[in-house]
This record gives sequence, C-alpha cells and structure tokens, in this order.
Amino acid sequence: MIKPLSNCVLLADRHHALSEGIRGLLESSFSSVFQVSDETSLIEGVGLLRPAVVVVDLSLGADDVLGLIRELRARAPGTKVLLLSVHDEPSILRSAVAAGADGIILKRAIATDLLPAVDAILDGQVFIPHFDSPKPA
Repeated sequence: MIKPLSNCVLLADRHHALSEGIRGLLESSFSSVFQVSDETSLIEGVGLLRPAVVVVDLSLGADDVLGLIRELRARAPGTKVLLLSVHDEPSILRSAVAAGADGIILKRAIATDLLPAVDAILDGQVFIPHFDSPKPA
C-alpha cells in the first residue's frame, strides 16, 4: 500500500465560505490544507499530494459517488476519505460508507464532528453520525 505523502489534507467543496471555515479547523491538526472546488482538480490533487485525508463534499460526486471514491483510492490508496453531506438519511450515509468512504459527517455538525471524525478515520475506524431513534407519536 502506498503511504500518504505528507501530513496534509485535500479539501474539496464548491462553497468557498464553508471551505474557509473547514480549512481553519483542519489547519490546527495538519501541516497543510489544500482546497479545490471541482471533481477534476480533486482527482489530480489527490494523485499529486497523496494527502493523509481528503475531505469531499458528497455533491461533487453526486452522479457517481462510488466511481469517485474508487478513483481516489486508485490514485492514493493510503489516503483516508471523509465525505461531507447535507443529507441526514441513514440509508444515504450507510451507502456512502459501503461505497468505500472512511467516514461521513453532516455539514450542520462540522464544528463538533470534523476533528473527531478525522481522528477516528486516521485511527482506522469508520465515522458515521449517530441518530436518535424516532419516538413513537
């Protein structure tokens, strides 16, 4: 297995303001945080940088999340993949992990879940949000 090249993160999200906030959080734990805003740049960047972690907005691969994750894995097998999502349906989250993501966090919980998720996936764990069971009416 090819090891990550460096202690860096590649962040892929189309929303610049959100990316800047995420970048600020990640800079406390990594030597470098690189940002891209499209799928092509993400795929090229992961191959060049071989980052420890890639944080990807699920919407970048909306048409083919499995294909995107496979491509990331092929270019940098040692890199951990953490997806960001606005979708909180458990089936969507489980499908993303089944497709090969190391973890997934909800965008609304970035402030509380991002760094714990990164720590968990770097430790070899899978990170998915937990939901309370719906209460009977």
